[in-house]
Amino acid sequence: MGFFNRLFGRKKEEKIEEQKEKLEQEVIKEEVEQSTFNEQVEEKLEEEQKIDTAVESAVEKNNEEEKEIENEVVYADKPKVEKRSFFTSLKEKLFKSREGLFGTLKNIFTGKSIVDGEMYEELEDTLVQSDIGIEMTLKIVKDLKAEVKARGVKNPEDVYPVLKDVLESYLITENTDLDIQPGRMNVILVVGVNGVGKTTTIGKVASKLVKDGKKVVIGAADTFRAAAVEQLEEWAKRAGAELVKHPDGADPGAVVFDTLKAGEDKNADVVIIDTAGRLHNKNNLMKELEKINNIIKKKIGDQPYESILVLDGTTGQNGLTQARVFNEVTQLTGFVVTKLDGTAKGGILFSISEELKKPIKYIGVGEGIEDLREFNSKEYIQAIFD
Repeated sequence: MGFFNRLFGRKKEEKIEEQKEKLEQEVIKEEVEQSTFNEQVEEKLEEEQKIDTAVESAVEKNNEEEKEIENEVVYADKPKVEKRSFFTSLKEKLFKSREGLFGTLKNIFTGKSIVDGEMYEELEDTLVQSDIGIEMTLKIVKDLKAEVKARGVKNPEDVYPVLKDVLESYLITENTDLDIQPGRMNVILVVGVNGVGKTTTIGKVASKLVKDGKKVVIGAADTFRAAAVEQLEEWAKRAGAELVKHPDGADPGAVVFDTLKAGEDKNADVVIIDTAGRLHNKNNLMKELEKINNIIKKKIGDQPYESILVLDGTTGQNGLTQARVFNEVTQLTGFVVTKLDGTAKGGILFSISEELKKPIKYIGVGEGIEDLREFNSKEYIQAIFD
């Protein structure tokens, strides 16, 4: 028993020693592995620290470069951008007139040594060919001669600015704005033949008035032309105005009456009435407009209202004839002259203003709403002469 006990006792001790040794080796191994892991972690941290430092350095450098660039931009000489003014835009729009009729006029006075009859004859020929009209041409030359003599002008080149002043004197400068009075329903009757831009002009005027805070009602009294009603309907939607219309071929007078009633009911600031642009003859036109005018007067009493004729600026003397006829059949208060950007003549403004003694309210120099310009005689003269 003792032998076996000693034998198994030794084996047990040996086994314990083996286990201890094994445990020590495992501990050493873990320590080595932990040490290796720690070293790797430290290396990784160092690497990350290096990366962070490098990134910070790069960012700092980039910020410094951006500041330098910013400073350069701030202190660099900036190119001056010329702002296109309203007047500059008008000159561009009237390019054809400026380079056409009025450019030709300027050339008459250059390269000559004396102011004589030959120079005035050449001026007469140019004005007549430019569709100014014989009567208006003779008046221009007569007034120019008198002004040149009164100023003591001897140099032919100095005659051109005198001509500029003479032509400007024919343009009516009073009442060029629409007569829109607060606290009442203002009426604008618009007349003119087909194709002059009457419907478009009404739409643009309505749009401008609505933008100015006015409540606008439009009456489509040109019941003979379906396209006119459709156009007005589209413009009314764009402008934010209300449209009063009847079926095609309806009585224009009934449309006018209903439009005025709608204007009253809705407390409108402005009522704009379109009229037929094509009637069989002058008597027919007179009867129709007389009827419409009577309806307006019955509704608003003695209150004044605008009666505006729209003319195509490219038609020349034909436009002047239209102005004469409409001025006979209705009491015109002014004109709108359209399509002036498309003509190399532009003399119609002087003819109608001087002969009919009525102001020009607007000129049309393009398709956009902003291209219907309130007429200013000085700006117009500068745009075509300078």
